[in-house]
Amino acid sequence: MVGMVTSGRGQSSAVSVSAEIKRLFAGQRGVFAMAFRNSQTGETILINEQESFHAASTMKTPVMIELFRLDGLKKIRLTDSVVVRNSFSSIVDSSGYSLNAADDGQQELYTQIGTKKTIGDLLYQMIIKSSNLATNLLIELADARQVTQTMRQLGAEKTQVLRGVEDSKAYRKGWNNTTTALDLMTIYDKMARAEIIDAKACDEMIGILLDQQFNEIIPAKLPKEVRVAHKTGSITGVQHDSGIVLLPDGRKYVLVLLSKNLEDEKAAVETLAAVSELVYRYASGQF
Repeated sequence: MVGMVTSGRGQSSAVSVSAEIKRLFAGQRGVFAMAFRNSQTGETILINEQESFHAASTMKTPVMIELFRLDGLKKIRLTDSVVVRNSFSSIVDSSGYSLNAADDGQQELYTQIGTKKTIGDLLYQMIIKSSNLATNLLIELADARQVTQTMRQLGAEKTQVLRGVEDSKAYRKGWNNTTTALDLMTIYDKMARAEIIDAKACDEMIGILLDQQFNEIIPAKLPKEVRVAHKTGSITGVQHDSGIVLLPDGRKYVLVLLSKNLEDEKAAVETLAAVSELVYRYASGQF
């Protein structure tokens, strides 16, 4: 469904915001989707919310959720340690591959191969610096199929987590992690409402997401006093951001911005940041 709006405080205003967002998207070559939900009122604005996208690094939030779930069940402990290594198996044929440090947002971990790091430390680096090496170590513990199943239980009906990062054989076959704006909105909204595992786990996950180091999209044009707990994702032609925006007065909303088939990624990032600013003005009563 394109441009669906449910509004609790003025249908015409929400429709105007939706129309302005579509205008901004139309100014760029590519495919865009967005999902907004006011965590207090339940109001939503949805554009292309069911469109499937390569998840890129947005799938790292589902992996984090699954690890917290396993910790809550005492199947693992976030304080447990694992040995850092750079050798993994393709989901296509179990052949080995390794990651290129130059392509990773967190390169320091590659200097620590052979040492032990806690699951919690790796999880933190997976989120705040989008560490691919940490992700591949952790997704083996979480199990990709179980991550997908946990997403289904949370109401994310189309998100598919199949594998770790840089499995080139799987990529060539089109075996990719996928998601939708609606699915990401659903899981972040449950996190904002403390409906994943328990309130303590949600608070801890939000705390990690607040330390995100890549802030070019959702937070870029927002006032400094506005905090954003979010996870980005990018590959060639793809720029995503998704998370929870916390206003100074305690109100919060969820915003997901996805894009693909981009011809000018820099311009698209600017557009997505402008959409975030527009949504902030609307959510804070300034539109």
